[in-house]
Amino acid sequence: MSSDHIQFRAGIRGEVIQPDDAGYHEARKLYNAMIDKRPALIVRCVDVADVMTSVNYARDSALPLAIRGGGHNGPGLGSVDDGLVIDLSRMRWVRPDPAAGTIDAAGGALLGDVDHAAHAFGCCVPSGIVSTTGVGGITLGGGIGHLSRKYGLTIDHLLAADVVLADGSFARASETENPDLFWALRGGGGNFGVVTNFTFRMQPTAMVCAGPMFWNLEDAAEVMRCYEDFITGAPEEINGFFAFMTVPPVPLFPPDLHLRKVCGVVWCSTENMERTNQLLAPVAAWPKPLLTGVGPMPLPVLNTLFDGLLPSGLQWYWKADFVDHLSDEAIALHIRYGSNPPSLLSTMHLYPINGAVHRVAQDATAFSYRNTKWAGVIGGIDPDPANKEKISAWARSYWEALHPYSAPGAYVNFMMEEGSGRVEATYGSNYAKLRRIKAKYDPGNLFRVNQNIAPAETGATAA
Repeated sequence: MSSDHIQFRAGIRGEVIQPDDAGYHEARKLYNAMIDKRPALIVRCVDVADVMTSVNYARDSALPLAIRGGGHNGPGLGSVDDGLVIDLSRMRWVRPDPAAGTIDAAGGALLGDVDHAAHAFGCCVPSGIVSTTGVGGITLGGGIGHLSRKYGLTIDHLLAADVVLADGSFARASETENPDLFWALRGGGGNFGVVTNFTFRMQPTAMVCAGPMFWNLEDAAEVMRCYEDFITGAPEEINGFFAFMTVPPVPLFPPDLHLRKVCGVVWCSTENMERTNQLLAPVAAWPKPLLTGVGPMPLPVLNTLFDGLLPSGLQWYWKADFVDHLSDEAIALHIRYGSNPPSLLSTMHLYPINGAVHRVAQDATAFSYRNTKWAGVIGGIDPDPANKEKISAWARSYWEALHPYSAPGAYVNFMMEEGSGRVEATYGSNYAKLRRIKAKYDPGNLFRVNQNIAPAETGATAA
């Protein structure tokens, strides 16, 4: 063991795990069990000093570096073969400041941690649909969820971030401190440093009226047309994502629907039940649903409804695109593939990102798709590794058929490793600026185990 390594371990207050340690194989497990990586070191940091020490050691030792927050990463980019993983899972503190209307969340916090803390004060941070999602990953990618039409993306509520940079230094990013870095963090992913703390503005929402409606697959074409007409101009208080799915055999749903393939919309309204019924009145003209399950519930409850279905350790293969319109041709293809999922959990979702998302300028943050209607995702999902190829082939075929009817880019948090062209398409006209900022803060591309933005050539300056 080298003296540098001994000195490194002595400088870490958390846990340093190596391949010959008893807990290594458990520590290296990823949310997506389809991905198997074997890092040389896993550092479970407990504070910012641990993160700084780890960044410096990885850089000086020329070790590939990966950052793991909540770990909810489809392509497994929270780990790296033969490199160093900065694991933030022991940094999960959350601190609300109700007087200021803000909440701080450490880099390893989960959405459920923030939901729980904010809910006590009748508030929330708009973000996500699964409570086990990491705050860091979803925020740095943009942050889409049940409240996007009403409140916008998660990044639209980010006030500041504490960041450990590639040179090991500590920086604060906000509108007034390192504003170029702050711009890039809002959608640019983990390309610019390790975020150890996020400061969000809270929103006054504790209760929602939410739940699913399911329809026969025979009605899917009409439902999709009605859904697009409705969500395009609906009041922003109502949100609903469309899905093709198989009804899981759980007590939440009537037994006669268990394992039935359906199309559906999962609604979420920030209004009371009476007003929600008024908002959903146009749906009465749609085909008759098999199930209507909309009712009042605390927002944290809504954000846990899918947790039990999507535990860590499943096989995942994601494909995604932004979507502007559901043409008749696209609808026919959706029905062809969406009606025939290869497994119980495989699904397709269309998350609306109009409403408040559109009121932020395209160049105001790194997230560039501010004028599209949906973030679509196709998920091949199954617990059995024997079905890996089957679910992957279905997701790829579905995506290849629909991509000509979609926008060039995709929501960065829904992408597998798909190459630099897809990353550039995702950021569009913001990509060149992101490359200049990358060159300023990480010229050596230390933070490259991600949906990577290559630094601009030496000498470029951030705009």
